[in-house]
Amino acid sequence: MEKDLFDGLRKQLEDQDWPALYFFKFICPSDDETVARIVGLFDAQSDINFHPSTKGNYTSISVKEVMLSAERVIDVYKEAGKVKGVISL
Repeated sequence: MEKDLFDGLRKQLEDQDWPALYFFKFICPSDDETVARIVGLFDAQSDINFHPSTKGNYTSISVKEVMLSAERVIDVYKEAGKVKGVISL
């Protein structure tokens, strides 16, 4: 069986009580499509903040959202990983 890249994170997250407020951070190219794809992973009620890089080539996206489970957090990271050029922190 292939080792899941998220096994370590999953173990850490499963030690928490759910639902819980979770903080996500991504760095991505500043083009509108890429930013929109990341923002689209979250609910309209999420607290989303943007911070462009000095030259404006990249945007840091910070998101606070109440997540229902550790598996839902992993799902968001997996979907973000499908977006070209995105770095999950």
